[in-house]
Amino acid sequence: MSIDEYLSFEERSPVKHEYVAGEVYALSGVTTRHNLITLNVTRHLHNVARSRGCKVFATDVKLRAAADRIYYPDMMVACGKAADVELIIEAPSVIVEVTSPSTRATDRREKLEAYRRITSLSLYLIVDQRRRHVLAYAREPGGEWLRDEVRGHGDIPVPVLDTSITMDEIYEDIELPPLAVGEGEEEEAWEEWEAREDGDS
Repeated sequence: MSIDEYLSFEERSPVKHEYVAGEVYALSGVTTRHNLITLNVTRHLHNVARSRGCKVFATDVKLRAAADRIYYPDMMVACGKAADVELIIEAPSVIVEVTSPSTRATDRREKLEAYRRITSLSLYLIVDQRRRHVLAYAREPGGEWLRDEVRGHGDIPVPVLDTSITMDEIYEDIELPPLAVGEGEEEEAWEEWEAREDGDS
């Protein structure tokens, strides 16, 4: 399917689809917890973004991450002329994905690779909806990407908006589910492997 065919198809479809190299992938529904986390991040960044000539977009706005990739990030911040578009954001400054067991690999590998190639992007946050845990990928002025991991409590800088967002703000009024036996250990092993991979790349 070409990009134009996809956009025409998507306009008529009752279900959202992401587009990767000619293939379309239907998006499943989200939990209420996922939705509330997205709303928390959006709410806490909205006013400060407006004061700096930026706009916050959530859930239903497309992102062209590459010539052959269109995604629906959970939240984006775009600034200046990059925000004044009708249909597809192409130059975001911040992207946030709220991850789940079914999307974790895509958010942390495929989308991470695609997003870090967007020249305008300065921050990519991967927010866990089952634990108070955020992976933050920030682009340094020289172009290097730094990875930070925040657990429990703490602040996450958002330099493009000259602000930060706290873990308490992200997880405000969120009741987290109990982790299954061994789930925490599996997550930690996955994250250690990812950190090594990031260090080697």
